[in-house]
Amino acid sequence: MQSDHYQTIFTPEWLEQTFPAQRSLDFFEALYGDADEAAFDIKLAFDRAASGNLYFQFQLVQRPGKCLACNLTYGLPSVFTRHPVINMSGLVADIASAMDLPVSRLTWNLGQTDPRRQDLHLIPLTISISAE
Repeated sequence: MQSDHYQTIFTPEWLEQTFPAQRSLDFFEALYGDADEAAFDIKLAFDRAASGNLYFQFQLVQRPGKCLACNLTYGLPSVFTRHPVINMSGLVADIASAMDLPVSRLTWNLGQTDPRRQDLHLIPLTISISAE
């Protein structure tokens, strides 16, 4: 399938419904006991598809008046992997469902935090689709 086909599946509306802003608040509530203590919000974005892989990003967007320091975000891939609020297995199952595929055909990997700008860091999520 072409990347533009996946753009029609993983629309901004689908991404917001699947990984709503509330999940970011719930994550920081669990982590800090108060979501207002967070320096950033977490959003899910679809980047592209190529060679049997889907490329998503967790976008860590600095909150107004806060500092998005690298020391806050570098350890997050390992935290996201196992944190129940982020729920990676559930997220991958939602992605499989959107493509009408069994989740057993998908494998996923979180990359290292990429500080793109002072106010935006990315955590790449690569999903590989195996042949039937």
